[in-house]
Amino acid sequence: MLASVRQTLALRLEIRHQRNNTEARVRVQGDGQIDGHGTRCGWVNQVDALYCAYHDTEWGVPVLDSRALWELSVLESFQAGLAWITILRKREAFRVAFGGFDPHQVSAFTEADVTRLLGDAGIVRSRAKIEAAVASARVWCAMEARGESFSALVWDVVDGRPIQNAWRSFRDAPVATPASERLSGRLKEKGWKFFGPVIAYAFMQAAGLVNDHEVGCPRHAPVRAIGEAL
Repeated sequence: MLASVRQTLALRLEIRHQRNNTEARVRVQGDGQIDGHGTRCGWVNQVDALYCAYHDTEWGVPVLDSRALWELSVLESFQAGLAWITILRKREAFRVAFGGFDPHQVSAFTEADVTRLLGDAGIVRSRAKIEAAVASARVWCAMEARGESFSALVWDVVDGRPIQNAWRSFRDAPVATPASERLSGRLKEKGWKFFGPVIAYAFMQAAGLVNDHEVGCPRHAPVRAIGEAL
């Protein structure tokens, strides 16, 4: 199964560029609408431009690139116990602190780097989470050295195709599923920490393994179309 998923993903890596190359830019409106075509998902703070832009251009769009998936796994791990908007506002500071989210750089971090990051007010200063990010980078690099695809490992939990849901309200969506439990278990076996089934499901939503946009949201249909093209 992993081999077939790897082949499918390799053939369609360009999908991850949809958000920049083939999707129209969306305009953030204070009334919660996207270019006047309907209302965003209910979990979005409609007056927060950063949150709206994230919802409108990133959330739910399938991410197939192994490095980008590792980056998202790190951010989701840092989210544990916090609100996602907190991480989103700190994302660029995280990017600088973690070497542009290059797992090769992060895998070489030493205790001195951990100490440096603990003094960085721009990120979440948790020793345990910082050390977990470094550990996951080392696992990611070890997988790459063995010719293993992190993307294939992740996408295998949904057989290489996004799950298409049709929630009327974001409150109808689960906080964890059997697929997120499988993903959590697989990554924990590899060495990931702060990645329980609930965090794993949030990761799946963000990375487009599931389409949890509300059916009334203007992003539901475009994200579905991208997923069905995989």
